[in-house]
Amino acid sequence: MLPNPIIGIIGVVVALSLVMLGLPLGIAFGAAGFIGIIVLRSLDTALPTLGSYLYLFTSNLTLCAIPLFILMGQFAYYSGISHDLFTAANKWIGRLPGGLASATALACTGFAACTGTSVAGAATMGVVAFPEMEKFNYSPRLSTGCIAAGGTLGILIPPSVVFIVYGVLTETSVVDLFIAGILPGLMLSALFIVAITIMCKLNPKLGPPGESFTWKEKFASLRGIWGMLMLLLLVVGGLYFGIFAPSEAGAIGAFGAFIIMLTKGQLTKSNLFSTLKETTKMTAFAMLAVSGILLFITFVALSNLASLLVSWTTALHLSPFGTLIVILAFYVPLGCIIESVGMILLTMPIVFPIIQSLGFDPVWFGVLICVLSELSLITPPIGVNMYIVQGVTNVPLREVALGILPFALVLVIGVVILLFFPEIALFLPGVMK
Repeated sequence: MLPNPIIGIIGVVVALSLVMLGLPLGIAFGAAGFIGIIVLRSLDTALPTLGSYLYLFTSNLTLCAIPLFILMGQFAYYSGISHDLFTAANKWIGRLPGGLASATALACTGFAACTGTSVAGAATMGVVAFPEMEKFNYSPRLSTGCIAAGGTLGILIPPSVVFIVYGVLTETSVVDLFIAGILPGLMLSALFIVAITIMCKLNPKLGPPGESFTWKEKFASLRGIWGMLMLLLLVVGGLYFGIFAPSEAGAIGAFGAFIIMLTKGQLTKSNLFSTLKETTKMTAFAMLAVSGILLFITFVALSNLASLLVSWTTALHLSPFGTLIVILAFYVPLGCIIESVGMILLTMPIVFPIIQSLGFDPVWFGVLICVLSELSLITPPIGVNMYIVQGVTNVPLREVALGILPFALVLVIGVVILLFFPEIALFLPGVMK
């Protein structure tokens, strides 16, 4: 029989191959993990693991926040908040070179505070912003690139499903992670806008300036962002001041978004059905992915592959910072084949003990991983946002992929900045304490 670590490597290759063939993440890793446990132990070991262990994890109270934040995002989507945010952003910065693209990035930043995922932001802005940019003859590459990249802010700016999963796996405060994501999220939004302005200044054909508006029109547009501000104060404000826990914040946020939908006259039978349907689908996908990868993680632990990787990393005799760079660099190619939540679930049981032993702040590391997860959302072949934007805009996939490249570079620059200036992520959690 082959050595256990070799069986572990074969299991990893099989699972990744199944993902590349298009099998859902949870099923691919779950099947590979279940069969792997049978090979390493027995069917009698695999079956109880499939049942009791997964139930114990997925019944974690903090994970209840995931469907609630998804529900909040769906209510926000159907209430028209995204359209109001884009209108306000366009009136304030639309006159810049590539102003409509910058307004899209800014609107994505605001909408990120209303949802815990990136998919909603990318899909919404694809519908709202792309026709406006098309009307002004914006480059399809720039238009789709800024929409896909702006949508990724949904997993960094609180609330964030990725932070919830990371917090549960590593036993790091989800509240601290939420608060730590605010300034990095605003920084990345600003970097996106700077990048768009520079590109359009150098090549005006990419995106001409939009219309100009009076100060009266600019201030009047701010009335449309009350919904976003209300949700931000409810969720982030409540968490920051310790009024409620993340799961409670999800419930309150979802109720707040429901009230906004009601007051804006968007609470129709069709919208309500679509909201509940999409929430159910996205929650089922997330929980299936969590369950399948947790089963696979058990298999990897039994194979001793994790211990072997830890020993190999230690044997490199790098400085703590050098080891951190190696670990972060590993996430770039991994993000090309596994989506963000799956990437964190798969790697944290192996990587996090190393990070702890090196003395790095778990909240800061969580923010770094979240930004790298954003990169995974726009890098082919798995990049979810890339396919979402292509689907709602009908721009050829190749054009979307090329348009994403400058924004992928911005995300890498963002990681470098956070590496050398961890205070950007740690300042607000420090003040809160």
